[in-house]
Amino acid sequence: MNPPTVEVPDLIPARMLNEFIYCPRLFHLEWVQAEFADNDETVHGRFVHERADTPGGKLPEPTAVDDGLRARSVMLDAPVLGIVAKLDIVESADGAVMPVERKRGKPRADGFVWEPEEMQVVAQALVLRENGYRVHEGIISFPEVRQRVSVPITDGRVAQLTAYLAELRTVAAGPPPPPLVESPKCPRCSLVGICLPDESRLLTENSPDVESAPPARRLLTPADDAAPLYVQEQGARISRRGDRVEVIKKDETLASVRALDVAHVAIYGNVSISAVALRKFVEDSVVITHHTYGGWLVAITTGPGHRNGDLRVHQFATCADLERSLDIARAIVGGKIRNSRTLLRRNHPDHPTDILGDLARFARRSAFAEDAGILLGLEGIAARRYFEQFDGMLRGRHGMGGFTFEGRNRRPPRDPVNALLSFAYSLLVREVTTAAIHVGLDPYVGVFHRPRYGRPALALDLAEEFRPIVGDSIVIGVINTGEIAPQDFIVRGGGYALTATGRKAMIAAFERRMATEIRHPLFGYRVTYRRAIELQARILARVFTGEYVSYRPLMTR
Repeated sequence: MNPPTVEVPDLIPARMLNEFIYCPRLFHLEWVQAEFADNDETVHGRFVHERADTPGGKLPEPTAVDDGLRARSVMLDAPVLGIVAKLDIVESADGAVMPVERKRGKPRADGFVWEPEEMQVVAQALVLRENGYRVHEGIISFPEVRQRVSVPITDGRVAQLTAYLAELRTVAAGPPPPPLVESPKCPRCSLVGICLPDESRLLTENSPDVESAPPARRLLTPADDAAPLYVQEQGARISRRGDRVEVIKKDETLASVRALDVAHVAIYGNVSISAVALRKFVEDSVVITHHTYGGWLVAITTGPGHRNGDLRVHQFATCADLERSLDIARAIVGGKIRNSRTLLRRNHPDHPTDILGDLARFARRSAFAEDAGILLGLEGIAARRYFEQFDGMLRGRHGMGGFTFEGRNRRPPRDPVNALLSFAYSLLVREVTTAAIHVGLDPYVGVFHRPRYGRPALALDLAEEFRPIVGDSIVIGVINTGEIAPQDFIVRGGGYALTATGRKAMIAAFERRMATEIRHPLFGYRVTYRRAIELQARILARVFTGEYVSYRPLMTR
C-alpha cells in the first residue's frame, strides 16, 4: 500500500459528517478524492435546497437576537470544533436560535430521523454555539411532506459528534475504507459507479480465482445515456444555444443535440468552436479532443483537471517503480495476446492450431517476463504471428471486395486494411484517453508504453487489451459486411487514407461496437464496451493507489 499523502484541512464541512456516518467510503471518495456523480436523488436534493441556498435575511449578533428571525444560507465556521457549515435556515425563539436543515423525503416510520441527518444538524448547532449563540435544538425539515423533526442538543449527542469527528479525521488521512458488504445503501448511492462496492470485493478477496466467486450485483447501468459527438465536416462550427449543442456550416444546421447527451467531443480537421460552447463543455467536464483530418490526436481541451491530485501522485510513483509497473504491464500484454487468440479462433475458418498454440504460449510467458525489454519482444512476436493470419479472417481476400492483407504497416498505411486498422486504433485511443481523464489519471504517463513527448502512453496501455476485440473486430466486420468498399479510400504519397464517407462508416461501426453489451468476464453482469473501458480505467487507478493488489485485464472467452 502506498503511504497516504493527504493533508486533512482544519475545517470539516458539516455536510461531510452526514456522508461519513452514512458510509465512510462515500465520504472518502467525495471529500478526499473529489469524486462526484449525480443521480435522481442528488438532483432532487438540490431542488429541495434551491430556495434555502438563496441568501436572505440577516443573522444578527448573538446579543441582538429577536424572536421571528429567519435567515437563509448562512455560512459560519467553528475553528475550535473544526467545522464549517452552510446553514439552510436559522430561526429564533425565546432568545435562542435553531438551525433548520431541509431534506428530501420524509422522517423514519417512528417519527425520528436517521443518525447522519441528526449528527449534521447537531454539528450546525455547535457551530452556532461556538459563535456565541444560544442553541437548544436543531430542526430537520421535510418540505415535501410538510413535517419537522426536533433534535435536542444533548450531552450524549455532543459526545457522539466529537467521537465521529475524530474518526472522520483518521479516515480522511488514510487510504479509502473498504466498501460496504452487500449493503442496501449501495443501489441508491450516486457514486456506486465510482465506488464499485461489489467489484472491489471481488478484486480484493484472497482467492485469485475471481471467476469462481459470487457475481457482483448489477448496480450500474450497462451504458451511459450520453455519447460522443463527432464533427468532421470541414468549415463547420460548434455552438451552444440554451441547453442544446449545434453544429452549423454557413446557414445550415448539420446537427442539434441536447448538451446532457454529449459525453465528449471529437473534432477532425478544420472545425471551430464558439467561446460559449467551449466554456460550457469545460464547466460540464466534457473532454474535447482535436484531431488531424486523418484522425491523428493533436490536442485535448479539458477544464482544470480532476481534483484528485493524490491519485496522480500514486500513478507517477507506480510508473517510476520498474518492478510495479512491469507487473501491471505483464497483465496488459497477456490480456492483449489472449484476446487476439480469441478473435482468431472465432473468426478464422481454418482454425490455425499452430498459431493458436503459439499465442497461448506467448501469453503464459508474458506473465513471467523478467524485464520490459523481454515483455516488449514477446508482445511483438505475438503480434506478428497474429497478423500473419489476419488475412484469413477477411472474407473478401479472394476478390470479393478486393481487400488483402500481407502484414501490419503504418505511417503511412500502405494498403486499405492497414488504413482501417490505424483509424480504428485512433478511435479506440481517443475513447480510452477520455476515460482516463474522466477517472482522474494522466493519459501521458504509462507503465508499458514509456513516456514520450506527445504520446498518450497510459491511454495506449489501456487500449492494448481492447485492440483485438474492438479495433480489429470492427475492421473485420466492415470488410466482411461490405460497409467499406475500395472506393472509400484515396491514395496520397504511397499511403492509403479513408475518404469522408469511409470515416463516417468507420465511426458508425465504432459506435455500434462501443454500444454492444457483453457479459463482464469478472463481474458477471452485462455492460457495453464503453462502460467496460471506464471500469478498466478505474481498476487501474485502484491498482495505482494500492487498493487492488494486481491489475486484471478484460479478456473475452
